[in-house]
Amino acid sequence: MCTVCGCHERTPSTKSPAENNAESHERPLQGDRDCHSALPPGDRRPPPSNHAGDSYNRCLSSANHHAHNAQALPSGVDPPDVRGCGRSGKRLVEIERDILDKNNEIAANNRALFAADDLLVFNLLSSPGAGKTTLLVRAVSELKCSRWVGVIEGDQQTSNDARRIQAAGVPAVQINTGKNCHLDAAMIGEGYRRLPLLSGGILFIENVGNLICPAAFDLGEACKIVVFSITEGEDKPLKYPDVFAASSLMVINKIDLASALEFDLGKAIEYARRVNPTIEVIVVSARTGEGFAALYAWIDRQASCLRRAFQDTGR
Repeated sequence: MCTVCGCHERTPSTKSPAENNAESHERPLQGDRDCHSALPPGDRRPPPSNHAGDSYNRCLSSANHHAHNAQALPSGVDPPDVRGCGRSGKRLVEIERDILDKNNEIAANNRALFAADDLLVFNLLSSPGAGKTTLLVRAVSELKCSRWVGVIEGDQQTSNDARRIQAAGVPAVQINTGKNCHLDAAMIGEGYRRLPLLSGGILFIENVGNLICPAAFDLGEACKIVVFSITEGEDKPLKYPDVFAASSLMVINKIDLASALEFDLGKAIEYARRVNPTIEVIVVSARTGEGFAALYAWIDRQASCLRRAFQDTGR
C-alpha cells in the first residue's frame, strides 16, 4: 500500500493505444514525420552528468519539484497509533519518507535525461472532468507544427485519452495505474523510453484525475500545471491547496461557460494566490480556443529559459 495516499501498489501497465487494443508492439509515430523515427525500447542515451540537470533546475526554479514530507510533531508529542494496520504513526511516516525519497531519486534521473534530450516537460494535474485531455488535444494539434511533441497519459484504466492524442497525429503512451491514484517517477521513466526521441520538443504528462496525491510526486518535470474548470467553484484552491501550491501555472478552463454560471473569476485567482502568491494564471476555453495564444506564449517563455540553461552548461 502507498502510505502517502493509501492507494494499493500494483504494477502499472505502460502501453501504446495499439498495444492495449491488440497487444501490438508497434509504437505510434509523430503524424507523417517519417524522418523522426521511433527508437527501440531502451535505446536511449545514458543519463548525463548532473551538471546539465542542475542548471536545468536552477533555470526553472519557479517550477515546483516538491515532494511533501510529513509534518513534524510538536516536541514531546508521540505519534498516534494507527488502529487495525499493526503499525504506529511513526512507522507510517518513515515509510512515506522512504517512498518519496526513492521516487525523488528516480525523478532526478528523469530530469537529467530530459535535460540531455533538450526536452521541456510539463505535468498536468486536475480533478476528473476539468478538461485536461480536450485542452491537450487542441494544444498538441497546434504545437506539433513547430516542434516535436509527445504525451504520456495516466489513467486507472482504458486507453481512451491516448487514442485521442494519437488521432491528433502525436505519439502517446498510455499508463494504466490500476489501483494507484497517481503517476510516479518510475512510471514516467518507463513511458518516456517507449516514445520516439523528442529532442528540442515538449513532453506533456497528463496525470491521473486527482487533486491530492499527484501533487506529492515529482516526476522529473520542469513545471506542474493545474487545470481548473470554472464548473468546480471558486474555492477549489482553498479546498485542495497542495496542488495549487506545487504548480507554476493555473489554467482556468471552460471560460466559454461563464455566462451560464455564477463564477467569480477574480475570487478564484485571489484564492489561488493565497495558497501560492507566485502562481501564474491563464484563462482558456479548450472548446473554442480562447486564451490558447497566451498559453503558447507562456510555453515559449519556459522553452527560452530552458535554452538559457543549456547555454550556461556550454552545450
